Amino acid sequence: MVGVGFRKDFSDEFLSGNQLNPDFIEVAPENWMGIGGYWKKVFKEATEKYPLFTHGLSLSVGSPDELDYDFLKGLKQFIQEYKPLVYSEHLSFSKCDNAHMYDLLPIPFTADAVKHVALRIRQVQDFLEQRITIENVSYYTPVAAEMSELEFIGAIVKEADCDLLLDVNNVYVNAFNHQYNAQDFIRQLPLDRVKYIHMAGHTKVAEDLIIDTHGEAIIDPVYQLFDYTIKLVQRDVPVLLERDFNIPELVELQHELNRIKEIKTNALKTASHAIS
Repeated sequence: MVGVGFRKDFSDEFLSGNQLNPDFIEVAPENWMGIGGYWKKVFKEATEKYPLFTHGLSLSVGSPDELDYDFLKGLKQFIQEYKPLVYSEHLSFSKCDNAHMYDLLPIPFTADAVKHVALRIRQVQDFLEQRITIENVSYYTPVAAEMSELEFIGAIVKEADCDLLLDVNNVYVNAFNHQYNAQDFIRQLPLDRVKYIHMAGHTKVAEDLIIDTHGEAIIDPVYQLFDYTIKLVQRDVPVLLERDFNIPELVELQHELNRIKEIKTNALKTASHAIS
């Protein structure tokens, strides 16, 4: 399965067009929780046509604040109504002192942060009565790091007993900016916990800096890293194409979806032959 984000500005194409044919759709649940009227009808029709995946923005698992149980109640109701196959979130924080910062900020790579974040994830899982899937995020400077990013992610997934959303572009961005080997990084992740994969483009703003923007086409080195990842994972994991702005012609989006699917199919065949 290879999917794309469901967007209001070309919702008609999802429902009745022929230029874009994803296997599933993804939304941020915050954008659709409690919605009514015309857009509720449109969204309901979309979820009846496509399997639904969700990728949240507001859980803020790294926040020092208490969990927002009013938000979680609304989220649980949304999940019960629309039954998404995956609820995923970011390994980051976006709230502090009850203020929303409208950005996904990095969590310090420390043992205390592991305990704090893992506890919050377990609490969310208990409340929602399901496992959640946590994404490795891009970051541009480490914050008071006592361990590596790789050790931090592995410890969170193990202690929280959650699943992993592997964002291949985020690994590429971080590896470029912080000068480590992306393939080595992916090889050492808890790949048995990978339930979902994201692919996206980025923007190079300087010779030594690229930014995870989701506003450009995927480049060949990221496709190559994706191929490497699938051969290691050796499972048909759902993959999402993220494109949040600077949207191209829909036929170009479909071309990217087709390329992701082709790479995944060939990589799984190669992995299967290697095992046999």
